[in-house]
Amino acid sequence: MRATLYMAALVASRHNEVLKRFYQRLLASGKPKKVALVACMRKLLVILNAIAKSGQPWDASLHGA
Repeated sequence: MRATLYMAALVASRHNEVLKRFYQRLLASGKPKKVALVACMRKLLVILNAIAKSGQPWDASLHGA
């Protein structure tokens, strides 16, 4: 599970505008890259759980994108 989430967060931090901005903000505040990526993993997991719970598709406008 962790490896899958890691790869998903790695790709999302490069291609998903919401997670990309989040990752860049963490790096700009001085966080190490690995710490920032783990934070993206957690954020991605929270987003996926919310999608599963609500049954609604991803909507980037809800995240300020």
